[in-house]
Parts: sequence; C-alpha cells; structure tokens
Amino acid sequence: MIVTRIDRYIFRQMLAALVLMTAGLTALIWLTQSLRFVELVVNRGLSLAVFLKLTGLLIPGFVAVILPITTYVVVHVIYQRLGGDRELTVMRAAGLSPFSLSRPALALALLCTAGCYALNLSIVPTSATAFREFQFEIRNRIMAFLLQDGVFTQIDDDLTVYVRARDQDGTLRGVMVDDGRDRAHRATIFAETGRLVDGANGPRVLLINGSRQELDSQTSRLNILTFRENTIDLAQANKGDQVRLRDIGEMTLPELLNPVPGSVMPREIPRMRVEAHKRLALPLTCLSFAMVGVLGALGGGFRRHGGLWRQLATILTVVALVALGLAVDSLAARENALIPLIWLRAVLPGVICALVLYAPVSAMPARRPSAA
Repeated sequence: MIVTRIDRYIFRQMLAALVLMTAGLTALIWLTQSLRFVELVVNRGLSLAVFLKLTGLLIPGFVAVILPITTYVVVHVIYQRLGGDRELTVMRAAGLSPFSLSRPALALALLCTAGCYALNLSIVPTSATAFREFQFEIRNRIMAFLLQDGVFTQIDDDLTVYVRARDQDGTLRGVMVDDGRDRAHRATIFAETGRLVDGANGPRVLLINGSRQELDSQTSRLNILTFRENTIDLAQANKGDQVRLRDIGEMTLPELLNPVPGSVMPREIPRMRVEAHKRLALPLTCLSFAMVGVLGALGGGFRRHGGLWRQLATILTVVALVALGLAVDSLAARENALIPLIWLRAVLPGVICALVLYAPVSAMPARRPSAA
C-alpha cells in the first residue's frame, strides 16, 4: 500500500491534535485527582518535589483510560473540519474511496492501540506499583521525620505527635503522643525530651523522662506510668500492616490470569480475570471509536450544513459505549460468564462501522446528491 501525500497531510493533523488533546485532558484529570494529596504538602510539610513525583506516577493510568476517547474526538473533529472546508468533497471528486480517505484514521487508531497495549500490559502496572510503594514509604517512614514545632502532626488516623520545640541537634522538647492503635488501650504519652531514631521497621521516637496515661475502658480509672526511657514505633499505624498488600492494578497479566494458590483471596479471583480481559480488550476500543468517528464523517452524502444529526448520533454512540463498558465491567466482575461481553463491546462497534462504510457500492442503493 502506497502512502500518499494526502495520507500524510491528514495524519499529521490528527497526530498533532491527538497529542495536544490527550496532554490537556491528562493535565486536567491529574489536577483534579492530585487535590486529595495536597493535604500532605499543606498540613504535613511534604515538599513540592515529592508531591509531583507521587502524583506523576498516576499519569500513565489516566492516559490509558482517555486515549480511546481522544482518538475518537480527534478523528471526528479533523474529518468534520476537512468536510467543512470542502477538502473531502475535492478528494472524493478526485476518485478517492472511503477506505482511501479513512487510511490516516486507521493508522492513527493502530498507533493508539499499540500505545494502549504498552500502557495496560507494562507501564501502568509498573507505575501503580511504584505509586503504592512510594505512598507506603511516605505514610510509614518519611512522615515521622516531618514533625514541626508547635504543630499536631497526624502520622496516621490513630497516631498524632506534638513537639513544642526542636533543637539544632535534633532533640525534641515537650513531646506529646496520642496513640490509639490499640483500641482497648488508648494512651497519651508525655515526655520532657525525645529523639527520632531509625528502627528495623522505620522511624521510632525515643522518649526520655515522661509518663504514659491510659484510661481503663472498664473501670474508667486513669492509670499513670512514669518512665525514664520509652521507645514508640511511628512507622506503622497498625501492627497488622507490616507487609504492604498488593492491589489488583499492580499485578501483571500472567499474575492475573494464573494467580499463585494462596497468594490471593478466592473472592478476588473473578475480579482479577475481569481486569486481565479489560487490559487486553480496552486497546481495541481505539479502533472501534475511530471507526465510529470515520463513519460519522464519511458515511452518507455531502450535506451543506454538515450533517448535524449524524454528528450528534456518533457522539451519543460513543457516550453509550463508554457507559456500556462500565456496566459490563461491573456485571462481569460478579459473573465471569459475561466476560465475552467485554470483547464484544470493544470489537463489535468497529466491525459494524467498517461493514457499513466499506460495503461494495454495487450492494448499496444509489444516492442522489442532497441539496439540503
């Protein structure tokens, strides 16, 4: 197949528009999703560089989700612009068939499909693992070293530390620790001085000359224990969280399809199968959505006012397919027998559009030019 100058002309426009639109939508989604991590910077003193590194690991997942949608939007908009400028009319008059006109869109869709496969099968699981590990590190190790003078620092939901002052050598003065990790024995600990030390499981605070006050939940009696030295582990908010559990989004495709016995709970296996098929089927929606856009622009005869209803129909079709995908994913997670619907939703719209657009002219009824 010979790549013509017209192919390159249309493809360049779509590729540039795809890069700009995907980058813009990704930045918008990143901005909205990163707001939930702003509290780490404002209230816990996390640096801007660490914040950007943490939230930047979410970007590959955003791109993998929006790339099929931006593919449709770009194909639809560029072909509509070409039609509005009468360029498509000239190309058709020159004898170009619908397939010849749609080759740039198909090339772009294939490029996006390959990119989606790279994201879903490799980049997104890797970035998700890095994000969870970095978040775990911040929550359980780094946060303890961000204690600020005169500020109640919430290490986790059940652990709060207050430091009145910090000396140049790192000595903490006027330390108060509210420790509610043990629900039955919530304690408030006061100490004259303290110092942060690194333990086997993360940071610990060594308290010197203080007291531990604990209210007995049964007798309502206040028990006070004085100490000369006491060490409190700040690395874990719950003793049962010593090992970070992996999320399904972090697992590779072989792990999802063939989980190691005993490594996951049985109720998670259906969700893992659905996640595996989603990663394999989702990239094909780039081709299907692109074909919907091509059919909306090239299907039917030329209309002076741009075929508003046909454009609206393609937009509603893509919206319905996105909504259908969410519903099918939810149903398939409950009943794995519905997993083939994931593939039908990804492939069938593109096949139908291709059959309608590329049907032999002899098999189609003759059309009269519309003057509307």
